[in-house]
Amino acid sequence: MTTPTVLFVCIHNAGRSQMAAGYLQHLSGGRIEVLSAGSKPGNEINPVAVAAMAEEGIDIAGNQPKVLTTEAVQASDVVITMGCGDECPFFPGKRYEDWKLDDPAGQGIDAVRPIRDEIRLRVEALIADLLGTPRG
Repeated sequence: MTTPTVLFVCIHNAGRSQMAAGYLQHLSGGRIEVLSAGSKPGNEINPVAVAAMAEEGIDIAGNQPKVLTTEAVQASDVVITMGCGDECPFFPGKRYEDWKLDDPAGQGIDAVRPIRDEIRLRVEALIADLLGTPRG
């Protein structure tokens, strides 16, 4: 079995996509290759997203926002967008999902926790789907 590759894309690659990538790396135990990028990447990871993930025991503080490249999309089996609109390149044969999630930018920790928790549920479902394993 080959290792599937998942690319998470949002606008700034500073919040939602970074939290999703952090969860997928942590929960898949290396069984899934994880990429993340932004259509207009920010300068740093959202500190509230970092704090919210730290509460889960996942450290994303050392991550840097990355620019979305055609190569990253081509290298991925699954592309999950989070509000990047039409700026994500489309390639036939790729699996695309658009996760409608609130943007944690400018939000306090109490507003970011439910976004983080929703991301975790979606990542758990994605892992179960890609690896054929039970959730939870």
